[in-house]
Amino acid sequence: MNDLSRRVLTPPPTEPGDTPRPRSYRTGPFGVLDIGSTKIACLIGRTESDGSLRVLGFGWHRGRGVRGGGIVDLEEAERAIRACVGQAEDMADTRLREVTVNLSCGAPASRLFNVEWPVGGRAIEVADIQKVVAEGRTRAVLEGRELIHAMPLAFTVDQTEGVPDPRGLHCDVLTARLHVVDAATTALRNLTTVVNRCDLEVAELVSAPMAAGLSVLVADERELGATVIDMGGGTTGMAVFAQGQLLHTVQLPVGGAHVTNDLARVLSTPVSHAERLKTLYGNTQTSQDDERELLPVPLVGEEEHQIAKVPRAMVINIIRPRLEETFELVKEQLDQSGLSKVAGTRVVLTGGASQLAGARELAARILGRQVRLGRPQGLRGLPESASGPAFATASGLLAWCAGHGQVMRDVEFDAERPKGLFRRIADFLKERL
Repeated sequence: MNDLSRRVLTPPPTEPGDTPRPRSYRTGPFGVLDIGSTKIACLIGRTESDGSLRVLGFGWHRGRGVRGGGIVDLEEAERAIRACVGQAEDMADTRLREVTVNLSCGAPASRLFNVEWPVGGRAIEVADIQKVVAEGRTRAVLEGRELIHAMPLAFTVDQTEGVPDPRGLHCDVLTARLHVVDAATTALRNLTTVVNRCDLEVAELVSAPMAAGLSVLVADERELGATVIDMGGGTTGMAVFAQGQLLHTVQLPVGGAHVTNDLARVLSTPVSHAERLKTLYGNTQTSQDDERELLPVPLVGEEEHQIAKVPRAMVINIIRPRLEETFELVKEQLDQSGLSKVAGTRVVLTGGASQLAGARELAARILGRQVRLGRPQGLRGLPESASGPAFATASGLLAWCAGHGQVMRDVEFDAERPKGLFRRIADFLKERL
């Protein structure tokens, strides 16, 4: 080999002040918990040597003690979570001490704003980035609400905009565009309490629609613009992605359980049978045969043999208005966010309630966008029973734990985490002693 070849292949020497920036993902194992109104799911996973995610354990249980994403019965919710986590731990042959939990309670809301930080002409350091984010967190605090995410979307170095990572650049003023997500403090305390009662710590709270987006969106959709609609049992989450990042998220207090309750109330049938009607015969579009097809409907409080017959068209006409209301609310929130154009023309439906026949077509008509159904992607070892849209949030939480979707993941932005963790431990001990 000649000298030129050696010079080309030899890496440049590292300067004394240079520190390599870690780019590897978290290896694991780590656990996540999706606490919903209709189901509770737990996944345990790890990152493989090639960077892919593998599921080691999976458990799920019918949702109990949860309504509208919030905890309403500590004992019922604790039993369901313990059963769910136990299944996943036995399958993975490991025991969890902490879990990353989805955020669906406390009326989560997001805001965008700019924060400036004087640098004075020197090179930008990690401390500058941490300080500008900390300043944004301080300004974003609202009474009665707690910050969950304070994510820098992009930086401006003096007059140069759109800088993804400003470390090492010289400037006078560093400006960060922050996306802040917060939620009601009391709802978060209830969520933390029920997890602590299961002998677990909350490692982190993650916006549920954002997690669903990490699970179901492809890279081009996140970059060009797409809206994720996560249709759960008690709530419907919306997340807008563009330029590879989350720009907006909101939680709506309506979900698949409201469709079931509408059927039970109008038809005077037990909730369990209303759920069966929705699953087997539910649709948003009628056909010529729907008026002639009669469905058996047991009546509340009547003897078992007292069964009414209703046309399938009646069931559809009860379901359709609730889904129309849901998509109208999504459209209204999208327009109010000011991101309607940035969100592009792509909508991805996910969550258990998105599987209702005709939901995709109805969403396309009301929203005026291209709509597809999203399922979890990129997970090895995911059981077939957990591969549907209902488990998109849990799969996305696992991806987040590994480091996917996190901005500048080698920088610690949450300076308050140790204090918050200490406070949670102190509260836990006070409750037990």
